[in-house]
Amino acid sequence: MNTEKTPTPASTTRRDFIKSSSAAVAASTLTGSVFAGTSPSAALQSSVFAAGSDEIRVGLVGCGGRGTGAAAQALAADKNARLVAMGDTFYDHLDKSYKNLKKNPVGEQVQVDADHKFVGFDSYQKVIDCVDVVLLTTPPHFRPMQLRAAIEAGKHVFAEKPVAVDAPGVRSVMETCKLAKEKNLSIVSGLCWRYHQGMRETFKQIHEGAVGDVMAIQCSYNTRGLWMFKREPEWSDMEWQMRNWLYFTWLSGDFNTEQHVHSLDKMAWTMNDQTPISCSGTGGRQTRTGKEYGHIYDHFAIVYEYPNGVKGFSRCRQQDGCAVDVSDHVFGTKGRVDVFKHRIYDPKGEKTWQFRDKSKNMYQVEHDEFFESIRSGNPINNGDYMTKSTMLAIMGRMAAYTGKSITWDEAMNSQEDLTPASYEWGPMPVPPVAMPGITAFK
Repeated sequence: MNTEKTPTPASTTRRDFIKSSSAAVAASTLTGSVFAGTSPSAALQSSVFAAGSDEIRVGLVGCGGRGTGAAAQALAADKNARLVAMGDTFYDHLDKSYKNLKKNPVGEQVQVDADHKFVGFDSYQKVIDCVDVVLLTTPPHFRPMQLRAAIEAGKHVFAEKPVAVDAPGVRSVMETCKLAKEKNLSIVSGLCWRYHQGMRETFKQIHEGAVGDVMAIQCSYNTRGLWMFKREPEWSDMEWQMRNWLYFTWLSGDFNTEQHVHSLDKMAWTMNDQTPISCSGTGGRQTRTGKEYGHIYDHFAIVYEYPNGVKGFSRCRQQDGCAVDVSDHVFGTKGRVDVFKHRIYDPKGEKTWQFRDKSKNMYQVEHDEFFESIRSGNPINNGDYMTKSTMLAIMGRMAAYTGKSITWDEAMNSQEDLTPASYEWGPMPVPPVAMPGITAFK
């Protein structure tokens, strides 16, 4: 176990990183799973395992707050699940997560010894190598390569949102999700509203025609600023950016991709995951302008154009001291929907439907259904909507950054790859803030 606050591996180029990832995948495939004589996917689909009598070995990759929560929910979903490996770029993150999990009601299921606490950019490979189920909760930049490694190694995966920060990453994840289907492996997305009972019933009403034909969608994620860690003198550029990953597009995709994707996913859900024709919009950086906030924007407003004239109006901001509005509304020929309140109104404003049951914790439901799919041998694959919703967000960022109208095909075929030249603890220049009309579409 590496207990250094900041691991210091040798310089790793992108090509070397991918090459070492493939080698680790091959090794894990050759060594098989914890079930002697069987491949991981075969073991997880055995009749004995499906009956619930065997242990599921879980690994956590990315030990921040969301990862810690996902691990607790995974263990709560299955009494025979055991967290046996953890990986993070920083040991202090891993150690804090481990201690918090041990104090959780599922603490007895946390069985990670010192030899299975992995630190560094390659820690995900080591976690994958010794588990059956992988929880991927690192900054979004790493999702495509980590998801690919896990699926190639025959592991079921919970993948937090978003699943990429650029079009090459989205295309990679799409291919990985196809492979998961071929291998009968589950991929459950962290787009959690799809697992909320009230939302499921509300969108069922929309799709069954309760408001007629959809004409427009409005989604807002206007909230306050989030966390920021003051740079320490001993931090390299890379460490500073990794610890403040939200504020660097290569790591987060910008906040409209990292956070507002939840709203855009409900827009996509309304449209039965049909992709838009194009989008245009604006954005900028007005209040969060200091160097400590990297180079991302603090507000976006994007309009998505769908076939038949349907428009999706999207806005988001992270600015302190401003009104908060996190809401979604659908407008149809026969009425409108207040999505968050699970209510439908006719054109006169009279309420015609409301979901009144109490919804379970959607974060827990994600994992309940995830582990049930593993036990039953009926895999879940959320690949289609999680990639499309991620691309909606990236597409909107492209339009705001460049000031151009961007078509879906242009966005999907973009060659802009935000991957750094190498993963090493040293210099890492910060790109300039994007300037509409100047920043080029790639």
